[in-house]
Amino acid sequence: MSVSQPISSPQLVKVKPLEQKVTKEDWIIRIALGLAVAWLTVGIILPLFPMVLRSLQNTDGQWVGFANYLRYLTTPSLLASFGNSLSVAALTTLFSVGFAFLYAYGLTRTAMPGKAIFRLLSLLPLYIPPLAHAIGLIYLFGNQGLITQAGWDINLYGQTGIVMGEFFYCFPQAVVILTTALSLTDARLYEAAQALRTSPVRTFFTVTLPSVKYGLISSIFVCFILAFTDFGVPKVVGGDFNVLATDIYKQVIGQQNFSMGATISVFLLVPAILAFVIDRIIQRKQTALVSAKAVPLQPKPNPVLDWAMFVCCSLIASAAIIVFCTIIFASLVKVWPYDFSLSLRNYDFSRVGGGGYAAYWNSIRMSFCTAVFGTAIVFTMAYLVEKRKGLKWLRGVTYFLSTLPLALPGLVLGLAYVFFFNQRTISIPFTNYALLNPFNGLYSTLAILVLCTIIHFSTVCFLTASTALKQLDPEFEAVSESLSVPFYKTFWRVTLPMCLPAILEIGIYYFINAMVTVSAVIFLYPPKLPLASVAIVNMDDAGDVAAAAAMSVLIVLTSLGVKGLYWFLTRGVQKRSQAWLKK
Repeated sequence: MSVSQPISSPQLVKVKPLEQKVTKEDWIIRIALGLAVAWLTVGIILPLFPMVLRSLQNTDGQWVGFANYLRYLTTPSLLASFGNSLSVAALTTLFSVGFAFLYAYGLTRTAMPGKAIFRLLSLLPLYIPPLAHAIGLIYLFGNQGLITQAGWDINLYGQTGIVMGEFFYCFPQAVVILTTALSLTDARLYEAAQALRTSPVRTFFTVTLPSVKYGLISSIFVCFILAFTDFGVPKVVGGDFNVLATDIYKQVIGQQNFSMGATISVFLLVPAILAFVIDRIIQRKQTALVSAKAVPLQPKPNPVLDWAMFVCCSLIASAAIIVFCTIIFASLVKVWPYDFSLSLRNYDFSRVGGGGYAAYWNSIRMSFCTAVFGTAIVFTMAYLVEKRKGLKWLRGVTYFLSTLPLALPGLVLGLAYVFFFNQRTISIPFTNYALLNPFNGLYSTLAILVLCTIIHFSTVCFLTASTALKQLDPEFEAVSESLSVPFYKTFWRVTLPMCLPAILEIGIYYFINAMVTVSAVIFLYPPKLPLASVAIVNMDDAGDVAAAAAMSVLIVLTSLGVKGLYWFLTRGVQKRSQAWLKK
């Protein structure tokens, strides 16, 4: 008789989780993301701390707390600048967005003739330095202006002139945003409204406006920030109408009061950041309005509406053309308004200050370096954020810091760079310790001008690169991983060629903006490296307005020439790199 053996109860065996091996590629990505965050920290975060700290000190560097802020708030002449900046920004936004909406509506929702030409003309002010707009207005509406001499005096110098100049500066930005928003719509919504016999006016308010509300809000905030923080136009036609940007310039350059300059910079910075944050929050609520089943809207001919919008767009475009042509004409006449005979005398910069052709070539050199290095850095950062997996928090920090410069006024960023990079040592707050500043050697060099310009215009370039990368199917990276192809080979052989149009556009954007920028470099340029855009300011200060107009024309022609050369040389390249779209 067999004895049954007791069955032992099953025992739980502890299984160690498999540790994911960190590969060489993972280390490369980690190091690259770390370098990206370090780059953005040095270029954005670290310079802001000394500026804020300086606003809490007196002219001797002694700690005074919020005394500078109280002095600013209790000085009527200084406080009035804050209200002036708000009023100028509000009026500029109202006119810029209003006329830009009409212009964009004509381009996208009507069958008016000449759309291609109107699109090009709307972008013309982007190639003109903001100061040049103001100079053109002086030759038209100033004390010796053509229109003023004809009997129509609008009292240009002051709020009127600033708003007019800022309009030409902000208008193209709003047109680009609103044209995109109005282009993305579903024709079925309008077919349904027509079937329900909804009037055109009601269709506009119930279908058109709701579909573009996020683009409208975004254009409002962009125009407000640009007008609120701009320095060039108020500097030329502001007169006695002070704004925050010109107050900073007067405090730093005129009075050498860096503490009050830092204080006013904070007042300029806060509203810009608030507008940026509110815009980001609103944009997060945006949902897709165009589905896969959407039907593109094809504008139907409407003679009355088409010709009405044609006249409206013609008047707006004519205003920009007249200002630009006035600048060219003023640079070619001998003595305005007494001798209108043509001459190249104003292009002889040896008779005036500002740096002349040396400044012009310095600007080309700086713009070229900005375009090359800025494009490479920004596109690489966008690739690490959009196309690599893991390290979500680090990619999130990179994305946030890359979009932050949109809220930083150029004047504030330039002054912050002065406080940070000009220090031989970095003092640790509330202690007696200090560290050597390893970045001090960049001060008074071309490198710091390039760095500041790259950071200043990086947000638009980063978002452009991110948009282009999001359009690429993630399967490219998945297939590469399954075939054990290193990510950098996929990046070089697949991603770069497919995103070549976006990369080239980023490079052109950097070059053109580096040529025309003033506020970001006005405090940074050393005497041995004058720049063309800053030379315009110095010439205008010295009363050499005709020479300033001539320098403006050189900048515009250079920007247009580079854009034309880019278009001519890249037609074949883009055709080959984008051949995959036709397959």
